[in-house]
Amino acid sequence: MIDNLRRILIIGVAIAAAYSGAVAARPPKSSSSSAESPSDSTLPSGRGALRQIVQNQCVINWEQHHDPSPCERVVLSGGKASDSGYAVLADPDGGAHYLLVPTQTMAGLDSSELLDPDLPNYFAEAWHARDLLAKFVGHDVPRNAIGLVVNTAQSRAYDQFHIHIECLRQDVYDSLRQSAEQVLSVWAPLAVGGATFQARKIAADGLDGSNLYELLATLRPDTARHIGDYTLVAAGAQFKSGPGFIILTGTGPPGEILLDSACAAAGGGG
Repeated sequence: MIDNLRRILIIGVAIAAAYSGAVAARPPKSSSSSAESPSDSTLPSGRGALRQIVQNQCVINWEQHHDPSPCERVVLSGGKASDSGYAVLADPDGGAHYLLVPTQTMAGLDSSELLDPDLPNYFAEAWHARDLLAKFVGHDVPRNAIGLVVNTAQSRAYDQFHIHIECLRQDVYDSLRQSAEQVLSVWAPLAVGGATFQARKIAADGLDGSNLYELLATLRPDTARHIGDYTLVAAGAQFKSGPGFIILTGTGPPGEILLDSACAAAGGGG
């Protein structure tokens, strides 16, 4: 009987792993306006899906028809696809969950890319795109219920650099709201969402004046050489002194575990 139970457990774990891999490889779903796009039925899949969808479909559709489908929006610097720009598209699993993806090919796994001062401030642009969450749930989402996340290189489902735009889990929202005044402008450990991250405060309404990867590079002397090993989270916050952000990082669990596409912290909806 023990051998039979062991076999059942092994089979169950294998099935769960296969299912998880299949979900991670699914391509992003198209936007609500993409039903008229002829490319909807041919969305690519696999680890290169984000780059292919953005470069070969969203950007081209935007340039030719001023329609971002199958993305939600496309922003091109100088109006040219060859310049730095980005697209925002809905996550494959649905819900109040969007992905900001650079229009240029960018693995995002090494410091030379992420620390390049000439790159657009993708985190700032992702924060500007938070209106999509409110549009999806049908009402305003408070800033301290929103999280922007880049996972570690090892935990990413796609090879193209991307930022998750999503609501925080209810318990994470509650925890960060309660501990907000203890977060300082220097890195320090903070337990949240069942894990311990390094945390620090940014006192600003937006992220336009902050390079989060330059900030991350100050964590430890060798951090800049291992940027891809770190997850990076920007959680909106409301301090007594005004609006701001709580930045979380670490090499443990990916920041995506702190997010909730049902947006329960903001009352749900959708």
